[in-house]
Amino acid sequence: MRILADAREVLYGGKARSLARLLRAGLPVPDGFVVQADCSFASQGGETVRERIDQELSRLGDPAVAVRSSAADEDTAGASGAGMYDTVLGVRGIDDVCAAIASCRRSADSARVRDYRRRGGRSGDPVTGMAVLVQVLVEAEVSGVMFTPLSVGEPTRIESSWGLGSSVVNGELTPDAFEVGPSGAITAAIGVKDVRTDAVEEHNGTKTSVVAEELQTRRTLDDETLRSLKSLGVRASAVLGGPLDIEWAIAGDEIWIIQSRPVTAPLPAMPAIDPAIGSDSVSNSGLTQEKTLDGTPGSHGVVTAPARIVSGLSAFSDVKPGEVVICSFTDPSWTPLFTIAGGVVTEVGGALSHAAIVAREYGIPAVLGVTSARARLANGDLITIDGTAGTITMH
Repeated sequence: MRILADAREVLYGGKARSLARLLRAGLPVPDGFVVQADCSFASQGGETVRERIDQELSRLGDPAVAVRSSAADEDTAGASGAGMYDTVLGVRGIDDVCAAIASCRRSADSARVRDYRRRGGRSGDPVTGMAVLVQVLVEAEVSGVMFTPLSVGEPTRIESSWGLGSSVVNGELTPDAFEVGPSGAITAAIGVKDVRTDAVEEHNGTKTSVVAEELQTRRTLDDETLRSLKSLGVRASAVLGGPLDIEWAIAGDEIWIIQSRPVTAPLPAMPAIDPAIGSDSVSNSGLTQEKTLDGTPGSHGVVTAPARIVSGLSAFSDVKPGEVVICSFTDPSWTPLFTIAGGVVTEVGGALSHAAIVAREYGIPAVLGVTSARARLANGDLITIDGTAGTITMH
């Protein structure tokens, strides 16, 4: 186990190595340490790993921390592993931090990880050895995800919401979405941020609360901050040598890079915004024509197939190969459905969420943020989903 700045070896996994490179280059990465893939909690050289973790937590000031996986085959150019392994936020104290580390390691043997690895042409066996990254938790006022451009001339894509970034990456709400062009020109589509997640000071973990109505449709990022994020993304891409999927957080006046991984598949363009409505209009995806539903383009492709309403894990067995899954939102436990579904439609979520990233890797179309999709569609309805345009057409 070493502090993050020394994380150079294969035993630290992809996530920790990337962040260590950014930290050494002077970019803002929260302090932390890594528990190597070969470390157990047994005695090691007269000093237990638990004791060394306790020492590192004391060095950091015993703050709330984020405990994240850093698997050897995670955060690579060919497979992001987005959302596949456990992340535990807001934990404090040696007992709960050690329990969170164990949880991250156990997630390497989950059904979703096995399915994901098989889909990528790898063994379905669990990952051998899981490094775990422990970082000071940035108790963010605003956070989100940024995709730096795949090629010169393309814009930087940014999605954001109030509080910690888990609500954005897990697709639990429809975030604000922005494009910042090479010249600094900004396009904005304002989402509905009706919930937020924050660390809880009184005890370990996080809580999700309802956002005040006047903040739900208020823009989370001003133009100056968006351009600062873009500049930070350019610097990070130069250090790591390619386009990046960056999770970031803002506390006070400082922007922090929380995670960084290569972009694994091209992103559909943001929908054009009607100049008569304006760039700061609220995104109310819904029925735009009598037989067309409109949403956020999430993953390229077009498919015509029956709809299948899925309200939870208990309905997974009802999905037939090739059907389009219609749901409120997806979390990592839904990934096995992506191996048989013809497409995915969600009622909330953004194009930079984990579900959309995995859909792009799997090559299935996805449309996100389609308001009341489960009420507007029924099981067996024949629909055409266009993940590039962000539309669902009913036949």
